[in-house]
Amino acid sequence: MISFESDYIEGAHPLILEALAKSNMESLSGYGSDKYTERAKEKIAAVCGLPEAQVFFLTGGTQTNQIVIDTMLAQYEGVVSAQTGHVSVHEAGAIEYTGRKVLTIPAHNGKMDANELDSFIKDFYADGNHEHMVFPGLCYISHPTEYGTLYSKEELTQISEVCHKHEIPLFMDGARLGYGLASRQTDVTLHDVARLCDVFYIGGTKVGALCGEAVVFTKKNMPAHFDHLVKKHGALLAKGRLLGVQFDTLFTDDLYFKISKNAIDRAEELKSAFSEKGYKFFIDSPTNQQFVILENSKMQELQKSVKFSFWEKYDESHTVVRFATSWASTSEKISELRSIL
Repeated sequence: MISFESDYIEGAHPLILEALAKSNMESLSGYGSDKYTERAKEKIAAVCGLPEAQVFFLTGGTQTNQIVIDTMLAQYEGVVSAQTGHVSVHEAGAIEYTGRKVLTIPAHNGKMDANELDSFIKDFYADGNHEHMVFPGLCYISHPTEYGTLYSKEELTQISEVCHKHEIPLFMDGARLGYGLASRQTDVTLHDVARLCDVFYIGGTKVGALCGEAVVFTKKNMPAHFDHLVKKHGALLAKGRLLGVQFDTLFTDDLYFKISKNAIDRAEELKSAFSEKGYKFFIDSPTNQQFVILENSKMQELQKSVKFSFWEKYDESHTVVRFATSWASTSEKISELRSIL
């Protein structure tokens, strides 16, 4: 059985395990005040081109989305997301659990449109009853999106301009940011992300780490007493070193970017394997998530030897499924899939 179920099915890059083992018996201060965490913060701020950036490490994507959204919103505000956005569809109501409403606008291949965002906010304030409604207080996007698609630099710039015009922060979910930056079809750099977003995170859980996400506040806008608020959410690690060591390793010698590129290279091989056999794709994804339309009986047959994810029903006899490559995927694994197909 081979697996393309997700990009977090492997453990961690060997260099991370080596660094964790090497530092294991060191006596280090807790709650992220250790030397590895500080060094990781400095490296990330530097690679973002923002020496003044405030960096904070959390353990997972759902936790990060919930905490950032909850702490950056006022009591009367909600977060605007595309209808297919992760916080709207696949977050188990984690955002609503904090009392924050997800306000949705149309999605186009997973992405929101800047003009529709602008109209949504304008229409809200034009409504004479808006004091009785949830205010749009933050804009959420992910890069890549739930469908593996990417924002162009122009699209990202337009969304950023709309947010700043209406004085709401732009928050980018970067759980798979490494794969977005490594895509052969992107014109967006990490510097662009840091310049255009008010807060974003660099995902580690899906890109080589055992766990961990690096939240970057780009305008000295980290919520006051953020450590306190994180602890109130039950998310402050006593052994913060666990995250610091991992990100210190990921951002040494460009490891994060090198292993992200591997996922993209393997995804291109995977696309070729399906294309050669005449399979159709649901969407043209330039990243590590590939969405294939399978005839249901063929899908059931394939499930006997390959793991992949259900995505959505296509029609009565076909299903859209997702195959995901990762930092650890190999060409040998793709060759095995090709043989099975």
